[in-house]
Amino acid sequence: MSSQQRETPDTSLVPLVEAHGIAKRYGPTTALQDGRLTVLAGESHALVGRNGAGKSTLVSILTGLQAPDEGTVRFDGQPAPPLTDRDAWRTKVACVYQKPTVVPELTVAENLFINRQPAGRGGVISWRRLRTEAAELLDTWDVHVDPEARTADLKVEDRQMVEIARALSFGARFIVLDEPTAQLDSREIERLFTRMRALQDSGVTFLFISHHLQEVYEVCQKVTVLRDARWITTAPVADLPRQALIEAMAGESVAEQAVTPRGVEPGQPVLLAAEGLTSAAYENIDLTVRRGEVVGLAGSSGSGKIELAESFAGLHTPTGGSAQLDGGRLPFGDVQAALTAGVACVPRDRHEQGLVSGMTIGDNATMSVLRRLGRYGFVSGDRKRGFATELIERLDIHAEGPEQPVSDLSGGNAQKVVMARALASDPKLLVLINPTAGVDVKSKESLLARMDSAREDGTAVLVVSDELDDLRRCDRVLVLFHGRVVAEHPAGWHDHELIASIEGVEHG
Repeated sequence: MSSQQRETPDTSLVPLVEAHGIAKRYGPTTALQDGRLTVLAGESHALVGRNGAGKSTLVSILTGLQAPDEGTVRFDGQPAPPLTDRDAWRTKVACVYQKPTVVPELTVAENLFINRQPAGRGGVISWRRLRTEAAELLDTWDVHVDPEARTADLKVEDRQMVEIARALSFGARFIVLDEPTAQLDSREIERLFTRMRALQDSGVTFLFISHHLQEVYEVCQKVTVLRDARWITTAPVADLPRQALIEAMAGESVAEQAVTPRGVEPGQPVLLAAEGLTSAAYENIDLTVRRGEVVGLAGSSGSGKIELAESFAGLHTPTGGSAQLDGGRLPFGDVQAALTAGVACVPRDRHEQGLVSGMTIGDNATMSVLRRLGRYGFVSGDRKRGFATELIERLDIHAEGPEQPVSDLSGGNAQKVVMARALASDPKLLVLINPTAGVDVKSKESLLARMDSAREDGTAVLVVSDELDDLRRCDRVLVLFHGRVVAEHPAGWHDHELIASIEGVEHG
């Protein structure tokens, strides 16, 4: 039965879950400004939005992992429990994530009753009662799994059902499914949806998060859209055509102007050529980037786009396939070897991977080119300061000078230091991963201008980003979905077209 055919719960009832006016900030970053959600008992309610829209923040508040700075959460009309009362939260809500929260080496029965095993005489665990109660619980919710099976041996869909059964055993009837189909094939997805519908008929309510919008129409009755950390709309899926849903997520009308095409100069040679690259995160990737070309990689958080880009920078070793850079074999799994081969990278997290916080701006900006600044391990201080000063001016880094600690800088200027170090080596291939994340508008434009200047110098540029403004600078954008390239958009795309590909919606 389709979602449109299922009965929508009586709207006169008190909502099972209600969040209103939710705001959450982390320092200067606003993760959620106006989060709202109303879910009625017995429905499957979709929560959609692009990466960074605020979905994860709202879920963490709905599941009691953190408190909102503003706003209220209510269950069955009553205020949410205090964060410290984990037992009370378990009776209200549970979340089944992409990554398992079960202990793989334990049996199904042990996972179902972990830390609350039935005791026999003398307080010793009664293994017989444990197996019996586990079998009864699984039977109650029609989960066909052997209680004595090792959880690591289960298929992904069965492991998810074990996690759902465990949540239901605490009394929770509101289950958040966070990208539950990301690791499933089409048959497994249909079986999951069949089980969801059966659980709905038994009084279970779902909040369904997916980057595949087609699934929203198959299994959900209502949908809530977040965009730019704000609530945009809530509507029955039967009343919201796919195009309208994509426009709500994109914030753009289909009739809006597309980006202006760029185009690479004819005859430019291929600098990066990859064939059949395969790993746990992506599969059979063929990719080329020409001299002076900017190629974007887009996709949802589980698409494999970041892992693919990091592989070119030496952070991962694919299990299959090969790549060449400027005619030479590109080494994998060795950052220094990749740097020597001509790859520079702005990593996804400037704090964890991009900067040494205890060092100066000059030290951070020049650490990849120290061999150029001295011989036999001796680096001229004057040469390093001069080179660093030139980089500071080139990237318009607002600082007192090369000796200033990098920890003193704003987010935008810190990111410019990371970009400066990447450009310092005059790379053949520049890999940019979320290069403008968490920076102000002026810094963002400055960073993108540096990307443009790199392409003009003949560098091949590979950009991974969740920001459409970053991807607009690209000559073409490849979209990954579940580890595979599913679409290629030349410059001139509209927002709704790219988002439709990212979300797994085919356009006619």
